[in-house]
Amino acid sequence: MKYKVILHKEEGGGFSVTVPAISGCFSQGETWEEAIANSREAIECHIESLKKDGEPIPLDENFYLNEVEVAFG
Repeated sequence: MKYKVILHKEEGGGFSVTVPAISGCFSQGETWEEAIANSREAIECHIESLKKDGEPIPLDENFYLNEVEVAFG
């Protein structure tokens, strides 16, 4: 299964990562590659925990990425 992740570049360096389809699933990394690898581990651990608790596994089918242009003055 694939999940979309959003990487946020942090002012102090590195990246934080959110997983929109999985509430409460976050990660981070010093480099883009490390952030992606850590997010994979975070997703796997989160899903394992959900399975253990008998909770449904969220799907990533209802999330879309798009850009919105806004005007500001």
